[in-house]
Amino acid sequence: MLKSWKQVVTGAIIASISAAFLVLSPTNSHAKYASMVIEADSGRILHATNPDTRNYPASLTKMMTLYMVFDALTTGKVKPSTRLKVSRHAVAQPPSKLGLSKGSSISVNDAILALVTKSANDVAVVVAEGLSGTERRFALAMTSKARKLGMVRTTFRNASGLPNKGQMSTARDMARLARALLRDFPGYYHYFATQKLSHGGRTYKNHNSLLASYQGADGIKTGYIRASGFNLVASVKRNGVRIIGVVFGGKSSRSRDKHMKKLLDKGFKLAGVGAVMAKSTPAPVITSAGRKTVSEKTTWGIQVGAFVKPGDARHIAEKSKGLLPAVLGDGTVRVVPLNRKNRKDLFRARIHGIEKRNAYRACKLLKKRNIQCLEVRVTEPVQVAHIQF
Repeated sequence: MLKSWKQVVTGAIIASISAAFLVLSPTNSHAKYASMVIEADSGRILHATNPDTRNYPASLTKMMTLYMVFDALTTGKVKPSTRLKVSRHAVAQPPSKLGLSKGSSISVNDAILALVTKSANDVAVVVAEGLSGTERRFALAMTSKARKLGMVRTTFRNASGLPNKGQMSTARDMARLARALLRDFPGYYHYFATQKLSHGGRTYKNHNSLLASYQGADGIKTGYIRASGFNLVASVKRNGVRIIGVVFGGKSSRSRDKHMKKLLDKGFKLAGVGAVMAKSTPAPVITSAGRKTVSEKTTWGIQVGAFVKPGDARHIAEKSKGLLPAVLGDGTVRVVPLNRKNRKDLFRARIHGIEKRNAYRACKLLKKRNIQCLEVRVTEPVQVAHIQF
């Protein structure tokens, strides 16, 4: 039987809509698992599975959106009180969103909180248009900034993380981004620890449940679309040591969180940190030279050589710590630059944050292993060389 012209037209329309949907919303068959755990200060890799596999970042994208906002605040382009206008394009974004109305406005401060907690897609567009005029231009700026941060396998097409087949990233790149947020904007990082947002008479909880369920967790971001699975970047600090974990492709938010906790537990064990929390330490501050200033908890450490390459310094410090876990297990590896006039800079391999008696004991034992060692008293904040991983 011949189909009526109405049936033919209707079928064509349905086919066209279905094809468009497949392009705009990739199915969950594309979701791939990847994970990575690093020590935030040194960049040392503690765990990695498929770290360079390109996946859909989903709302992890908003980490870069926030990086751009923090950068604008730092340069004075905007202030926390600056009002950003809401466009028709922003209002049209699908959930999760605040439900802003066209023509209204939101402050930069509230926009940050909405991105961190509610992961609001309409607010992401408001921010993009407020800083760059259009979301497309903002996405180009995001990608350019990502390249400068070493995120070589990341491309952004929008500010929210909503489905786009060209918007891809990796576990390694997201670890780099989390580390950059900590390094470059220590004064704004506290936003990621916000557990609740009150707006428009409603209260929204942060999607990152680790903030309330995992000791030392203080950020960073969750993400989900069908094509990506359940993603999470987490930052946790214990006993003065901070590690960053990344998971792509979780089957559910609950299983993702459980898996992340196991990876973080493993990371802290490898970093020589137990489960007991230490007193909080001051946040690092970026110097004009692009190096971090870190306030030490104690006044003693050891130095096991000075090297031309910072990577060599880190390697020998980590090796020394691994040789004497009972003596140096509570210490933190530091690569400290030594600026020399008219000569190449050197990078000192150190382990800080140990007791005086352990410093002397460690050097005595290391010298028996033909490793040069010097006890050092740390009397000032120390500049730490930034080493890319």
